[in-house]
Amino acid sequence: MPTPTRYADLVVTVCFAPGDDADWFAASEKVNDLLEANGTPARRYRVRHRRLTGWLTRFIGYYLLDAARRFGAITVAAGGRKSRLDLTGTAATAAHDAALRWRAWNTHIAARTLPARPWEDFLAQHHAAPATVTVAEARRRFEQQPRVLAMLAHHFDPYELSVYQAGEATYAGLHWRAALIGDALITTDGRLLTPAGDSVADRFRFLNEACAYVRSLHRRARLCAVAIA
Repeated sequence: MPTPTRYADLVVTVCFAPGDDADWFAASEKVNDLLEANGTPARRYRVRHRRLTGWLTRFIGYYLLDAARRFGAITVAAGGRKSRLDLTGTAATAAHDAALRWRAWNTHIAARTLPARPWEDFLAQHHAAPATVTVAEARRRFEQQPRVLAMLAHHFDPYELSVYQAGEATYAGLHWRAALIGDALITTDGRLLTPAGDSVADRFRFLNEACAYVRSLHRRARLCAVAIA
């Protein structure tokens, strides 16, 4: 069963307008200015190879950032010109792997346990009465549920429970969006886009906005994924 790709704790996608300096130093500078953090390149994007000229471009790393090779051919990169990144392929791979994980969860967990309350419900209890329900107590109440225990035993992330229980399309939809965007996005004019809150709904709203923004960028715009530990 495919497991989620493990990136650093936080991945920020930095966008550059056509003609802007778009090297690794410029991306790091933007992240440091807005988040006061340092990062490293995150090789998240598949590289696009055109049907006619792909035999040549697969060995040339122009307009790419921190590209990786396999058997001499470039396969993934931390960023580059939008036209050189296979964003559709990146999203499709993430959606496929997520769908396989959900189907395994549905077979081994959902079919054998009763629905459980998601972590967000217990976190809300903590926020409502922090003196009575500490974070540790909220976590204990959440993790003692049979479905959550089963997920832990089978190496499924229990903190994605609400998305798993929402269905295959929702689970896959979250992960293909996250594969393209990460956890935050810096626009070409220096705005920082992040989820408004901790809920899955807030994350979906952010990812939808960020994906629409990336889709609107010119093909010569550049993207760079930065992993912050």
